[in-house]
Amino acid sequence: MALFGSNVIGGNTDKLLTEAIRGAEEAGCTVERLDVVSLNLSGCRQIYHCVDKVHCVIQDEAEQYHTMLKEADGIIIATPVMTYGIPGQLKSFMDRCQPFYMAKYHRNNSFISDEHAKIRKTLFICISGMNTPEVFIGPILTVKAFCQIIDTKYFDELLQNDMDNVKKIETKPDVMKAAYEKGRALGEAITKARG
Repeated sequence: MALFGSNVIGGNTDKLLTEAIRGAEEAGCTVERLDVVSLNLSGCRQIYHCVDKVHCVIQDEAEQYHTMLKEADGIIIATPVMTYGIPGQLKSFMDRCQPFYMAKYHRNNSFISDEHAKIRKTLFICISGMNTPEVFIGPILTVKAFCQIIDTKYFDELLQNDMDNVKKIETKPDVMKAAYEKGRALGEAITKARG
């Protein structure tokens, strides 16, 4: 499963994600891509219905994506940095996974079995226009927390800053190659873990 957190189709984040997906597919995985900004999905309202229930009370598309997340062996998350965090729609997508959190931490009955959790892995791809050392701290912490909640290992990351000066990711063939290689490594690790 690939989560695209930008609204710029064909942009730098998209190109890196495309390469990572290509690598994962060439390693034998099937990847379903979600352009998160196009989903009919509202933010978490902290109603806490999911403290006792397995489903969110908000009636939108979230439930079908929860099913996809439960079934996925691997996740690739690709996003730009926004105000030292991740874009709002992607954050809302993650926040709507509160049913996973409540199942795991409040009811001690994770949606993901121990056996499946051993297989699940996540690759995080993130770009930033800014060239500051702390620019990725917020996004990384958010994604690591998300991975813990949905029981998937934070497997690897590809971080590229200074995009305001780089402009086009194609001028960084080493980064494009790394996206492919990290996607392939993710796919190979998942295939191996499946046995």
